Amino acid sequence: MKKKLVIALGGNALLQRGEILSAENQQRSIQIFAQMVSTLARDYQLVIVHGNGPQVGLLALQNAAYSDSPAWPLDMLVAESQGMIGFAIAQELTRSADATPVTTVMTRVVVDPQDDAFAAPGKYIGPVYQPEQQAELEQRYGWQMKADAQYIRRVVASPTPLKILDGEAINTLMNAGHTVICCGGGGIPVIAQSEGYAGIEAVIDKDLTAALLAQSINADHLLILTDADAVYENWGTPQARALRHVTLAEIAPFAAPDGAMGPKAAAVMHFVKQSGNAAFIGALKDAPQILAGEKGTCVTR
Repeated sequence: MKKKLVIALGGNALLQRGEILSAENQQRSIQIFAQMVSTLARDYQLVIVHGNGPQVGLLALQNAAYSDSPAWPLDMLVAESQGMIGFAIAQELTRSADATPVTTVMTRVVVDPQDDAFAAPGKYIGPVYQPEQQAELEQRYGWQMKADAQYIRRVVASPTPLKILDGEAINTLMNAGHTVICCGGGGIPVIAQSEGYAGIEAVIDKDLTAALLAQSINADHLLILTDADAVYENWGTPQARALRHVTLAEIAPFAAPDGAMGPKAAAVMHFVKQSGNAAFIGALKDAPQILAGEKGTCVTR
């Protein structure tokens, strides 16, 4: 029986910082990812969770540009990004006649409406801007902006994922031998009501949702693919050093709520603590080498 591997594919791995947010650029990254998947599928049963930061931010911009109708809420835009990115990945993964069946599941994830994240937005979405544009953007759109390396980006609320509502469908498809694309963009954020669930304005961190999913399906490993090739000590300085093999204690200082590497470190810590299995962080192009311990960062107890 194949091992279960949850792959968390970053939105910034699909659309790199500073590049044009086009379908063509995204497809080039997905083609690279599809090559990695074909290699990994020989040894693993795969579940793919993708990010949507650049994409959902672009949808929000396009949404705001048409002023003749009210703007659609973020939960609806997350659902839209789930569909369009999941479609693009599924199309690429099923090009060959002998490909494993691939199914994209529209996935809702429960959050707490009282989560502190609603009072302190910190999740990056959309394109990057120059710092001198901050006042204009905040005035024009009513956004909150934060620094992202040498740029600024829009930030929105990112509550902690509590429960994956559509987990039964995911398990059924896995048991039928499908590669499952699910929890896109961290899942469509919903809150419990007296009858059913209602959407709420937020974007859930896909790495934290991927860790929750990996725990719920008893995955053997969690692999977070991003636009950085590893976790770095002294990042951004001449003393920067890639961390290849680290323990929970050694990765803990990196799990700050910074909207960048912090959630990734927190996600792998959660998975390793709960499962006792190894988790990995690294670049999209290096996926097979990361799992072999040759590149990226491996986190164990």
